[in-house]
Amino acid sequence: MSTSLVSKTVLVSGATGDTGRATVRESLALGLDVRALVRTIDARSQALADLGAEVVVGDFMDPNSLRSAMEGTDAAYLCYPVSPGLLPATVNFAQAAKETGVGTVVNCSQRSANRESTSPSCRDTFIAEQVLDWSGLDVIHLRPTLFLEWLQYFWMLPRLRQGVLSMPVGDGTSSPVAAADQGRAIAALLRHPDEHIGTTIPLSGPAEMNHTQMAAELSEALGRRIVFENPPMDEYAAHLEKVGVPPYGVAHITGAMLDYQNGAMSGADNNIEKITGRRSMTVGEYARTHADLLNGVNG
Repeated sequence: MSTSLVSKTVLVSGATGDTGRATVRESLALGLDVRALVRTIDARSQALADLGAEVVVGDFMDPNSLRSAMEGTDAAYLCYPVSPGLLPATVNFAQAAKETGVGTVVNCSQRSANRESTSPSCRDTFIAEQVLDWSGLDVIHLRPTLFLEWLQYFWMLPRLRQGVLSMPVGDGTSSPVAAADQGRAIAALLRHPDEHIGTTIPLSGPAEMNHTQMAAELSEALGRRIVFENPPMDEYAAHLEKVGVPPYGVAHITGAMLDYQNGAMSGADNNIEKITGRRSMTVGEYARTHADLLNGVNG
């Protein structure tokens, strides 16, 4: 068994993104040979090479580049950014996987995947799941909830440093999850996918909460008062536009936040712990780990 594990090669797309970087790191730690798919060679891709990954350049819109990247791999992680093009990217990825005989595709969907959503990304991720199911490939769909990394994003962080957790989510709840914990689960699934083929797996943090409770946990972890602010959706959309979020991103965030208000992100699970043997981190643990950044220390 050890020989087969050592020789197993996996492709990680979106390798410089939040879950991609974590998946590369955790897959290498499990002894997998990792091929990291990137758009360009830069400092971020060099960091992956320094970890021990084989870096390959490809484009989701170029199926030939995907086929080349997948040659000789046993499993592949599909992770497309929140931007236009998910459906052709998924078709190209599936076609390349079929042509190269990739054994398993682990697909990063989202908790709020829904063909009726006003978010174009939520609609597209739902259809992308269907496309992969039609493909006949062995597929595992992952539906993570709210990323804890949102706290660091440029439309959130400045207000958080001012003591305000601002999101138009009303009384909606979620179990926020860190990309690092998702990476552990994704790597484990790439290594041993068989019992999960054909399933859709929610990925959550350990505790469901509303944003008032989240603000309280952040306050304790960061050592200062954080209050939850629930702005009107049009006001939040204007803020997103002002700070430079692209139109597709604005449409996704506002649509997803409306779904959030209506319970699309609710629920909790221990799937990461069941898959990896270790639970995911709490909001407070994440905040303490990134306290200097979240508090604005040294920048």
